[in-house]
Amino acid sequence: MLTLHHLENSRSHRVLWLLEELELPYEIKRYARDSQTLLAPDELKAIHPLGKAPILCDEAACLAESGAILEYLAERYAQGPLALPKPGTPEHLKLRYWMHYAEGSAMPPLLLRLVFDRVAGGPMPFFIRPVARAIANGANKAFIGPQLNLHLDYMESELSKTEWFAGQTFTIADIQMSFPLEAAEARAGLDGSRPRLMDFLRRIRERPAYQRAVQRGGPVMSGR
Repeated sequence: MLTLHHLENSRSHRVLWLLEELELPYEIKRYARDSQTLLAPDELKAIHPLGKAPILCDEAACLAESGAILEYLAERYAQGPLALPKPGTPEHLKLRYWMHYAEGSAMPPLLLRLVFDRVAGGPMPFFIRPVARAIANGANKAFIGPQLNLHLDYMESELSKTEWFAGQTFTIADIQMSFPLEAAEARAGLDGSRPRLMDFLRRIRERPAYQRAVQRGGPVMSGR
């Protein structure tokens, strides 16, 4: 039996969603974030030294990192479009590109936006708040905002070429790419001015497996 250690409002949703797409039997153990720090609870360190989620355990071992887990599940259990393409083929290279792009390129500016927004809005002495806000606003204007727009425009353009990120069929690359786009909608102003990205979000949210994952694990982003 597969066991998913699932942290609310996190990349764990990717794994939960794929488990539902594959209709695999699994057990879910849910963990809540600390209400003040928003960090994962210390009890996750008993499962993995870093104390982060998702963590997927089977009879052989426990595996962390959502992208690695998606590839493992696709390689071991998937058939049809959700199976990994043959190594070395154009389809495999494109899928692998988006699997790495999601975390290596799309997520860093989104994480910076989150950090600087918390710096600007977090509790602090009143006389420090104007300085903190000025630093955060400067970083957003000079670097973070332009980088977010660059990547959102790029992703919008790529979806004008194919129906899904890795081609004409839905793959694990789309599950991997879902999290940065959900985050962009929540934190970075992704809206109808980029209709292909918004249509992508609409289509994934209409998938029954996505909806079942939300029912079992909660929303991807807090407030949704």
